[in-house]
Amino acid sequence: MAKAPVLTPQADDFPRWYQDLINKAELADNGPVRGTMVIRPYGYGLWERMQQGMDARIKQAGAQNAYFPLFIPQSYLTREAEHVEGFAPELAVVTHAGGKELEEPVVVRPTSETIINEYFSKWVQSYRDLPLLINQWANVVRWEMRPRLFLRTSEFLWQEGHTAHATQEDARDYAARIHREVYEGFMTDVLAMDVVPGRKTAKERFAGAINTLTLEGMMGDGKALQLGTSHELGQNFAKAFHTQYLSADGEQEYVWQTSWGSTTRMIGALVMMHGDDNGLRVPPRLAHVQVVVLAIKGDDEVVAKVREVGERLKAVGLRVVVDDRTDTPFGRRAIDWELKGVPARVEIGPRDLEAGTAMLARRIPGGKEPVALDALAELLPKLLEEDQAQLLRESHERRVSRTVDVATVGEAAEAAATGWARIPWADLGVAGEAKLAEQGVTVRCLVGEDGGVPDADDAPGALAIVARAY
Repeated sequence: MAKAPVLTPQADDFPRWYQDLINKAELADNGPVRGTMVIRPYGYGLWERMQQGMDARIKQAGAQNAYFPLFIPQSYLTREAEHVEGFAPELAVVTHAGGKELEEPVVVRPTSETIINEYFSKWVQSYRDLPLLINQWANVVRWEMRPRLFLRTSEFLWQEGHTAHATQEDARDYAARIHREVYEGFMTDVLAMDVVPGRKTAKERFAGAINTLTLEGMMGDGKALQLGTSHELGQNFAKAFHTQYLSADGEQEYVWQTSWGSTTRMIGALVMMHGDDNGLRVPPRLAHVQVVVLAIKGDDEVVAKVREVGERLKAVGLRVVVDDRTDTPFGRRAIDWELKGVPARVEIGPRDLEAGTAMLARRIPGGKEPVALDALAELLPKLLEEDQAQLLRESHERRVSRTVDVATVGEAAEAAATGWARIPWADLGVAGEAKLAEQGVTVRCLVGEDGGVPDADDAPGALAIVARAY
């Protein structure tokens, strides 16, 4: 394996290792305004693949894409009291524009429940207009006091879904479908992330929601990260914005709603869940570069063969980059690709040409071995699937090995120093949750004894997953 550039070892300083890797793998830079970020091409390529995969699942669930304005009248947010109270500390408010003071301040979009409801109230007239299923890909601004690239930034990219339904049951089922089929399915199948689906406690749920479903992942240092949420909004926003429909019985009824979102935080999770001291490890199903074919030397025959192999691998559906930049030392190039976590490197030099082989370096399991050039197109897709499965298995094994069952608040706080704790919600309760919060520990979610999602906070047998979190 190529020797990686010096990264702070995870065991020495995990946050520093994370910052080193974001920088040296060329994923992102800090923006000029505190809390903003510049996503570099390699990092944005990961986001584009996430967008494509998520968007396909969202559309399969019946939602259509739309776009709503970045600027929202401040008065819209004040219509739903719990919502505005929950977001007030994070709002960016514009008071002047065009050289004049605005008659009404506008808020830079922190989320779009309010402005979308303004239009839902115009678009929904009859039960025949329901369900109305809308998604948008956009940027949002939530002023962040302690920014960290990808994890917490004042501006970030996301998708946000908003739906209106005729009944509470239909809204509940749709929120659960997004949670399960879109978010959990994508994170497990594509990102190779072992995630725990659960229900947020009343303290942790989204401002203005009656229920929040979440997916929590364990990072390499044992802390938790919230990765995607799906909310039942009940009729709170419908009543605030008079979003009503004429039922089949001829009665005016308020709609029932959901909202749901996932963000560029998934890139941060990818780094912290799969990365190691040599850099990033990108799951092959996600990777926008699955294979890089490198010319070791600038020999004409070598360069021609590298390009030929690259085309052959592309022809079988692999996402390939040909690196024939032989004016840059081979060792430096190999290190850069390893740091970026490309799943497979195919290295070809004059000796390999003579032998009819290439040196295959696999980033996820590690190691190198010679492989016949003619065998690469058939072999690589199989190996990449093995590597995908390995990442998911490793993340599952980490979570299981670092989660302990406890019986008291003290034991839960102690366990959260190195991993997760699981404690009966009936034993912890709201009072225990408050005590943990004083120590910087939160209830990440409630789960059922069978691993499912409880129907209510006080569901019999509900377990609280307790951890420190990003």
